[in-house]
Amino acid sequence: MTAPNLTVKDLSVAIEGKEILKGFNIEVKGGEIHAIMGPNGTGKSTLASALMGHPKYEVTDGEVSFNGKDLLEMEVDERAREGLFLAMQYPSEISGITTADFLRSAINSKRGEGNEISLMKFIRQLDKKMEILEMDEKYSQRYLNEGFSGGEKKRNEILQLLMTEPKIAILDEIDSGLDIDALKVVANGVNAMRSPEFGCLIITHYQRLLNYITPDFVHVMMQGRIVKSGGPELAARLEAEGYDWIKEELGIEDETVGQKA
Repeated sequence: MTAPNLTVKDLSVAIEGKEILKGFNIEVKGGEIHAIMGPNGTGKSTLASALMGHPKYEVTDGEVSFNGKDLLEMEVDERAREGLFLAMQYPSEISGITTADFLRSAINSKRGEGNEISLMKFIRQLDKKMEILEMDEKYSQRYLNEGFSGGEKKRNEILQLLMTEPKIAILDEIDSGLDIDALKVVANGVNAMRSPEFGCLIITHYQRLLNYITPDFVHVMMQGRIVKSGGPELAARLEAEGYDWIKEELGIEDETVGQKA
């Protein structure tokens, strides 16, 4: 099996005519976990939405290759079936469909007609993954995210990750609003996926998540692009010292999108 690969080259993205990403570059391979950190307003969530194909985000330049294919030519559902996954910062509530039915439909859409997962195999997998995330089995029969707390929604996103087994996952601030116990559980779920057949891009404000998911690479994003990269030690320094030293080092006066260095 060929290891997955997501390559982003010189990507520029605009929303309603305002350029947010400006020549963004990154490569995520199977077996790697990348963390993108940065202050508010630097384009991190725009990157996640653009890669998944949100129609509000207009790609104005650059290219994105996913497993050797042109990602930007794919519709959202095609990107998902190809193995790209986005855990959203604010998951939607969907009434009328249970979490279990949603997950089974998602799995079968990837497996294709005639190759659907059997009910018993699905139940065994679901029970096993929910145990990893310390989720009560009753959640599987509740409507998707309806009435869930913020922490429960985040666990549900990771449950989807574990059940659908994507090749590359983008986790957009999956740690926001979580207490320390929920944070550890979510981290356990992500760590359970680590393998040469899985790559991950974690977008986060805080180093605390990276105490439990050790990244291979840490990137700092400012002004719509990556301005500095390093290993886990970079995240620790950001936690201790903030971002001002990077701005001073690079001569950046305002790190947010739409400003000049």
